[in-house]
Amino acid sequence: MKDIQELLNQQSFFKDMSPEMLNQIAGCGENQEFSPGEYLGKEGEPAHHFYIIRSGKVSVQINHPSKGAMTIWTLTPGEYGGFSWIIPPYRMQFDLKAQEHTSVVALDGKCLKKICDEDHHIGYIFMQQAAAIMVKRLHDTRIQLLDVYSTKH
Repeated sequence: MKDIQELLNQQSFFKDMSPEMLNQIAGCGENQEFSPGEYLGKEGEPAHHFYIIRSGKVSVQINHPSKGAMTIWTLTPGEYGGFSWIIPPYRMQFDLKAQEHTSVVALDGKCLKKICDEDHHIGYIFMQQAAAIMVKRLHDTRIQLLDVYSTKH
């Protein structure tokens, strides 16, 4: 099995980080496996991890009062989930649910926060990358909403 630093080095999220930075971050990581239907995290729970999807699929879900769980995104290999560890109040904003057998690199949020607090350059890079992904997802959601609420003539 590849070591965590090598896996991080292959991810575009970490492209602007030096080998020394990646070594620090790799110390926060572990490989984890999830079975179909198993939750990586649930909305409202404390956010403990930042996930890099290695294999499988993860549904990002919201709970609708009358319709139940609704999938708003599906994360596939090379994508990221669990950004709530970096933003107060550090609680999951969505459910993350494995759709099939899923393998991830799970980076511990407390460990990452400590590194980002101690080395602001790492923290800045992390926030830049996280913000870029969040903005893209917000844009994609906007497009979905325009499609859902469009009136066909």
